[in-house]
Amino acid sequence: MEHVAPSAEDEPKVRRRNAAQTRENILRVATAEFSSRGFSGARIDEIAGSTSTTKRMIYYYFGSKEGLYLAVMESAYRVIRSLEEQLAIDHLEPVEAVRVLAELTYDHHTSHRDFVRLVAIENIHRAEIISKSEVIPDLNSTAIATAERVLRRGVEAGVFRGDIDALDLHMIISSYAVFHVANRHTFQTLFGRDLLDEARHEHHRRIAGDIAVSTLLKERPRPGGTA
Repeated sequence: MEHVAPSAEDEPKVRRRNAAQTRENILRVATAEFSSRGFSGARIDEIAGSTSTTKRMIYYYFGSKEGLYLAVMESAYRVIRSLEEQLAIDHLEPVEAVRVLAELTYDHHTSHRDFVRLVAIENIHRAEIISKSEVIPDLNSTAIATAERVLRRGVEAGVFRGDIDALDLHMIISSYAVFHVANRHTFQTLFGRDLLDEARHEHHRRIAGDIAVSTLLKERPRPGGTA
């Protein structure tokens, strides 16, 4: 098959596409490196070698090691927030909407384990680097806004209790999913159960929804008329 070189007018498009692909490849490899070794332990030389680029090119795209790390964190948060936006849960009944949101979070965290490790690393360092991001707060504000809409509809319908806010719900949903990744190895060593065993995925996924929904539901009056 004859190779056709790009025309002069196509060359800028090709360069932009190649630059975007190179950048994404660097981010992918850097995500694995930072999540495995932490910020201090990660080596730009290793990332460059695994992406067939150079340290100079990485610094050209991201400015510094910290700039690359921050881009990795922003990319990781952008993935989960994008998935939440695609859910389109505003048309669902509040209970079902919360369950879908919890199950999506569980699916994401257990399949994007580098994300959980990166967040754990940032907590060890008191969020010193992501606190410099102007992108991450905006990304996460959309998640809270989504939770607020669902909660408001549930309270107005008389289904949900009114003393739990969107951040409470976000914490409840995230904590169960994070535990399965963050504590996998210690839990398996102590109790002999792999929390990420595919055979139990649907079971744990269902529990994620159960926990979120049962926490939000109004307590029903007990027999005899007492609450």
